[in-house]
Parts: sequence; C-alpha cells; structure tokens
Amino acid sequence: AGNRVRPPEVVSPLMLALTMVLSTLSALSLFSISATQPAPRAKPYSAERLSPSTRTVFGAEWAIAAASISTKPHNDRVKNTSMRDVPEELKISDSSGGGTARPGTAAIEVRQLSKRVADASGELTILHSVDFTVQRAETLAIVGASGSGKSTLLGLLAGLDTPSTGTVLLDGVDIFALDEDGRARLRMDKLGFVFQSFQLLTHLSAVENVMLPLELRGDADARAKATAMLGRVGLSSRLKHYPKFMSGGEQQRVALARAFVTEPPLLFADEPTGSLDAATGEAVIQLMFELNRERGSTLVLVTHDSHIAARCARTITIAAGRIV
Repeated sequence: AGNRVRPPEVVSPLMLALTMVLSTLSALSLFSISATQPAPRAKPYSAERLSPSTRTVFGAEWAIAAASISTKPHNDRVKNTSMRDVPEELKISDSSGGGTARPGTAAIEVRQLSKRVADASGELTILHSVDFTVQRAETLAIVGASGSGKSTLLGLLAGLDTPSTGTVLLDGVDIFALDEDGRARLRMDKLGFVFQSFQLLTHLSAVENVMLPLELRGDADARAKATAMLGRVGLSSRLKHYPKFMSGGEQQRVALARAFVTEPPLLFADEPTGSLDAATGEAVIQLMFELNRERGSTLVLVTHDSHIAARCARTITIAAGRIV
C-alpha cells in the first residue's frame, strides 16, 4: 500500500490489515525527519478502516500524532466510488454478490502455472507447469505431503500471489492480466477464502468480522446478514465475543461464516481443520460441505487428510510441485 500513489478504492477482505502504532516520541522524530525528507505521496492504512461501522480507539500515548488523521475522506471516497472503471466481468450483477459469470466457461482454468523463488542454492521451483480445470459447482480436493506446493497453488488461484509463468482464469477472467486492485475487486465479488489459522481481526467481535466483507462491498444490511449467517453456524450466542474469548472451533466457524456470507461462487479452503482437534475438525468440515451444497458454489479444498478429500467429487495429488 505504501508504494501506491493513493490508497485503493476497493480493498479485499483477504488483504492483510496494516496496523501502525506511533508513540509520541516516534511521532516527534518523524516530524523532525520530514524537514529533510520529501513528503510521502500516500499513507498506508488498515483495510478495515474502509468499513463505515468500524471504530478505532486511539491510546493516549499517541493521540497527538493521531489527531490529524481523519478516516472520513476514505470512507466517503469508497461510498461514492464510481463503477465506470471496473471491467464488465467484475461488476456485481445482483445482490447475491456472485458477479457476472461468462456462460460456457469453466469456474477455474489453470494454464501452465509455475512458481519459482530464489533461495540459498540459487532458485527453487515450487510448482512445475500445473494444468487443470474445475467446472462450476464441482468440489475438488488438492492433496499432497507438506511442502509439495498445495498452499502455494491455492494462493495463486486466489490471486494472493503471482506466478513465475502461466496464468489462472476465474469465470473466464485472466486474473493476472488485472492489476492488484483489479484482483482485489474480483476476490471481493467472487471469492470466499477459509484460512487454516482463521485470520480473524482480533479487535473486532464475531459479528463485526463477518460484517466486514459485506461492508466493503457496500451492503446496507450487513449486520442482519452477518447475524443470520452466524446463527447458521451455531454462534447466535457469541455475536459480541472477540476471537481471544472463543475456542479454535468457534473461530473457524466465524471464518466459515465470513467466507460464505457474501454467497461467493468460488470458495477456497486451505487446511481448514489443520489447527483443530479431530472432533472439532469433523464438525467444521461437515458444516462447510453443508453450506457449500446449499449455495452450489465451486469448492477447492487443500488438505492432507484423505478422509476429507474423499468427500470431494475429484482429487488432485501434488508431489514436488507437479500433478501426479
């Protein structure tokens, strides 16, 4: 965000929040440094700051530094954002948030996808020319040993990482032909993502965590939809609880509610039971498949558990970065 000329007008719920804490001393130091340095062209800010109902409470220690920061211009800009610059295939066609799908296209097309990174030995290839297609409403399990490239592949499918070669088409849209903000818009409209480590915002309650993607999308009844979805996952009595006061299974159910609340046509899950005990994990998986059947979304699930993979209609095995 710090490299942008201006902050993005649309921020994906999957974008990691940036938290900046300034003490009075560091604020004064920055002020003195600014006398000899050019003024920054953009200030990074937290993703949830775009939410109209999120409240930020500043500590007295850095209230002076924070007093000059106003969130209102950013919120106003988001509310008044024009859709004229958004590609047609990314525009929301109805209130369900599913977006406009191109008829006759597969849900996901992976073409010659490779990922290489530099390491101590020179270069490490994580994925080697991966090719596959996922049809609409299909359930697909990606299995393999730790370090085989499963999570890297899922991150590439969601556009959270960029490939060395190849590309991914979601509903016929080449996601790597889009810029970062374009991929964020696509994720906001089309994707739900369930992380192994939950990735809940710890300073937001359960209902606020589930409301956030709805608010970023501009839904007027975000609280009602979030409350209903948390009821669907059995957490009606935990709406105002913060993540630290919830068990691992409860946190993962909040994460499921957040992923499903926008009714996305695509759902990705990265080892959703990896941080849970066997009994809790089984309950979470059962709930995820029930929600997926109800909504008819395309599910891509990364797991090392063969029993979970067996619930999917198709399985792809990854070994050393290749489909086997």
